[in-house]
Amino acid sequence: MEAIGLEIEDFQSEDIMSINHSQLSCNLIIALAKYRKQYSIMPELEFELAYGRVKPDISICNSIKIDWIHDVIRTFETPLTAIEILSPKQAFNDITDKVYDIYFPSGVKSCWVIIPVLKTVHVLTPDGKQQIFQRNEIVIDDSTKVELSVEDIFAE
Repeated sequence: MEAIGLEIEDFQSEDIMSINHSQLSCNLIIALAKYRKQYSIMPELEFELAYGRVKPDISICNSIKIDWIHDVIRTFETPLTAIEILSPKQAFNDITDKVYDIYFPSGVKSCWVIIPVLKTVHVLTPDGKQQIFQRNEIVIDDSTKVELSVEDIFAE
């Protein structure tokens, strides 16, 4: 298949939204939809946290009251889980630095780092626990009790 569009080198690594990245975001939102009554599932919402400003690819938050009249572009609430998808040309350490320097010190309970090329989901927690989930496994996040199939996350 012939690639259509701009080259990756034209963007900052943090700003890249590729086809794979976009599809993973879509798949995650669909898979997380079953938790909508329990949590607010927020894609690309910006947070002003105690240790910095961040915009996870997807956040799992305590239920947020929606006000269709008065919108919010940045919240001071802390997400329970931040989900980051490794972008093309982005270093793994770019994400883990954000996890350990901003998310965890600010009170985030778990972070998922998704590596598209390896089809893996890494679940990190502030206590140093790291779990890697891959094909035919179920991602289990002990902090939220969210469970998703890796196959669903990487569905084509």
